[in-house]
Amino acid sequence: MQKLATPLSDVTFLRAGDLVSISGIIYTARDVAHKRLIHLINNGEPLPFDLDGAIIYYVGPCPAKPGRPIGSAGPTTSSRMDVLTAPLLKQGLKGMIGKGGRSAEVITAIKKHGAVYFAAVGGAGALISQHIKDSEIIAYPELGTEAIRRLVVEDFPVIVAIDSMGNNLYEHGPMT
Repeated sequence: MQKLATPLSDVTFLRAGDLVSISGIIYTARDVAHKRLIHLINNGEPLPFDLDGAIIYYVGPCPAKPGRPIGSAGPTTSSRMDVLTAPLLKQGLKGMIGKGGRSAEVITAIKKHGAVYFAAVGGAGALISQHIKDSEIIAYPELGTEAIRRLVVEDFPVIVAIDSMGNNLYEHGPMT
């Protein structure tokens, strides 16, 4: 098990199939939030968080139960963000967490920018949420569950699905 802390720097040592535990800050964003981030980038406007070394988790969490920072927080299908991913990687995004495969364009951008795509287990949202210690909406609260959140995570469990060399767990199995 590889232990990583955010923000990420060099992820080129990770290989498809590696089990990883992430601690630190990650951000949530889905379709509409991605479109807004791209709009800001295209217009030279500041982003609501620093992308350099950041990880974006593709999730729309359920409401928190009393005493918890967040509700069930399982990954959403990543391919919906594919057309919006390359500009974020160019801005310094180092990691993405979701479920399912990615397009050839995204894999090319991952390789070009030395990033990594992690898979979280779909259907395990309640279990995953136990690794989220704090949650704060930092942008677009009007989007409800799709607002951008800043999450503090501890030992957040993921698997390297696509590494910085383009090795793809979904196509070739583990590389380690």
